[in-house]
Amino acid sequence: MNLWMPYSQMKTASKPLEVVSSEGSLLTLNDGRQLVDGIASWWTACHGYRHPAIVEAIQQQAAVLPHVMLGGIVHQPALQLAERLAKYLPGDGNKVFLSDSGSVAVEVAMKMAMQHWANQSATGKTARHKFVSFRDAYHGDTSGAMSLCDPVDSMHSNFRGFLLEQFPQSIPDSDETEAEFDRFIASQKDCLAAAIIEPLAQMATGMRFHSPDSLARIRRVCDRHDVLLIVDEVATGFGRTGTMFAYQQAQIQPDILCVGKGLTGCSVGLAATIASAKVYEPFHADRWEAALMHGPTYMGNPIACAAANASVDLFESQPRLEQVRSIEQQMEQRLAPLAENDHVDQVRCLGAIGAVRMKEEVDVAAATEYFVQRGVWLRPIRDTVYLAPAFTIASDELSQLCDAVVGYVQAKA
Repeated sequence: MNLWMPYSQMKTASKPLEVVSSEGSLLTLNDGRQLVDGIASWWTACHGYRHPAIVEAIQQQAAVLPHVMLGGIVHQPALQLAERLAKYLPGDGNKVFLSDSGSVAVEVAMKMAMQHWANQSATGKTARHKFVSFRDAYHGDTSGAMSLCDPVDSMHSNFRGFLLEQFPQSIPDSDETEAEFDRFIASQKDCLAAAIIEPLAQMATGMRFHSPDSLARIRRVCDRHDVLLIVDEVATGFGRTGTMFAYQQAQIQPDILCVGKGLTGCSVGLAATIASAKVYEPFHADRWEAALMHGPTYMGNPIACAAANASVDLFESQPRLEQVRSIEQQMEQRLAPLAENDHVDQVRCLGAIGAVRMKEEVDVAAATEYFVQRGVWLRPIRDTVYLAPAFTIASDELSQLCDAVVGYVQAKA
């Protein structure tokens, strides 16, 4: 096989399964087997696979305007989508920058934050080019985004010394730890552009959860020291945590919001970086040098924008958040008792995320094979077996997923 697989040691990895079609929450393999997908293709298939409204939007757009550069040219799908996404941040005057992946959305947010400060100086330069991130963070695989990931306990630890060095901190969860965080920010504020957090659930590092109160503490400290706050909702946005966006549960307002994954309903790659009017204002100047110098070739792709508009339509017309609440209740009822198992450290359910953290690292290859034999597609992360299904999943399909997780954990006894 010439294909280089992601996050995989190609020498020892099992042969990957070949999928020939998908529909709803089902993946059909080339040998005819069907698997209930419990992780929605890395949490993107919020409406299930091949939702007819999204498929129709893609087909119609592809027949008219598959792509055109966004430099000096614009098209209606991008204009419409930007107007809709701008409303995901409170206030007026928000601006939306479209890109092609969550990692790039984070890179753009970093450039926005740094240049926000640079544009306010007479020289166009700033010392505020460092970022505060948090333990167990994951923000993407491009070099800037990697620098925001946990520098020690992450898949990017091999790149230490190559990446920019940032300031990873513990997420404040008490008055005492907030005071510690405050002292750190105060000591470094002259070099800080922004803090960045994946709100409520740090997903790619094994579903590490924190409370809305912790988000409020981070926002409060950033406000106190005039540091921007970037909220990375690439994975947590679009209903995954039970609200349209996780940050809303803390009743805070980000300065910059990154979205992706569920944006197009698991159809075409697209992401967006949404900046508040406060962040954008220094860019709106007579000086050409004050402009944001970023422009992916396929940014604002019309097909992707059409898919995203169709996905947003579904969120506005279908009871997606009610479906998420039902999923949370079913997973909580079925998975919570596993907390009593001697091999389980913690069980958490939040929105359409159910996570069983084991006391030891999971053998991912063996666990995946176990789940495939039971007709489900699950891929644990580190020490955590988790579910993050489509919001449209049928109750019996979700039961099959939960049964498989329960069976796996109990087999450890």
